[in-house]
Amino acid sequence: MLDVKRHDNVYVDAPSPPPLRPAELVFHACRGALLSPLCWLLAYRFPTPGLRFRRMSALMGIRSLIRSTRMSVLRSAYNLLFYPMDSTRYFEFDALWDFLTARFPLSGRYLDISSPRLFPLSVLDKNPDVDAVLMNPDPSDLDATKSLARLLKLDGRCEFSDNLIGDLKKADESFDIISSVSVFEHILEDRAAIERAWSLLKKGGTLLLSVPCAAKSCEQFINENFYGVLTPDERGYVFWQRIYDESLLEKNIFSVTGPPVRISIYGEVSPGILSRNFEKKRASRAYPFWAEPVIMGRHFRRYDSISALPGEGVAAMELTKR
Repeated sequence: MLDVKRHDNVYVDAPSPPPLRPAELVFHACRGALLSPLCWLLAYRFPTPGLRFRRMSALMGIRSLIRSTRMSVLRSAYNLLFYPMDSTRYFEFDALWDFLTARFPLSGRYLDISSPRLFPLSVLDKNPDVDAVLMNPDPSDLDATKSLARLLKLDGRCEFSDNLIGDLKKADESFDIISSVSVFEHILEDRAAIERAWSLLKKGGTLLLSVPCAAKSCEQFINENFYGVLTPDERGYVFWQRIYDESLLEKNIFSVTGPPVRISIYGEVSPGILSRNFEKKRASRAYPFWAEPVIMGRHFRRYDSISALPGEGVAAMELTKR
């Protein structure tokens, strides 16, 4: 049984909808191909971040299709073309990319800790003098990253690892840049993981990090054991993620790294939007992911501080090792 009751606990039920029938799947895919460009265009009416990543991902999708027409590649290219991101990833990618591009062109060693593959592969694509270690403890997800890296001809500069951060066999101060997009909140012992990541960073190096946040922290438990590595409690729930407030960020992250050089905060304009969106995504396999850029633009905005958030949000941070 988990012993992580340090904050308010929130219990989340994850429904398991049936898979779409072949005709439904084809209809859903065609609808997405038609409506995704329209939603992308409409998003420019709002202050939606991350639209440059839509352009970069679309170009990756086209390059993938040029090099292969295998079914697995077609699926990957479809996602890159029509809905490569969802939810606050639009902001996280955009903010961390802004922090990083101030240093372009990059060189040296780069570690990515389980971020959605679009971000680290974009870093490699734009910086030919960078070699990377891409980590992901989910073997199937790591295989998909390997396949896309091969198609984009980036695999020659990549080492792939299915280790957890605490098990990565690399010497201290091995990396010039480390990134991790919305990962550490899912790690039960997050402070120990931050300590290990910080030890891997060279002096003068940069850690790019994003985590969910709110004015008041909480820990969320879910009734689905995604990776089978945690023991469910007596109700069948396992630890899913923590939502950080300013105090918890200071205690679990900044006490190790020091304060961020830069921080950017983005969140819902009214409480409950993220949780309702999550429920819709989990309840139906026909959720219209292509509408996400419009949803982000209409219902989210930037905030000056975490304490000003009316509901859930996300903090993107640049941390430099002195």
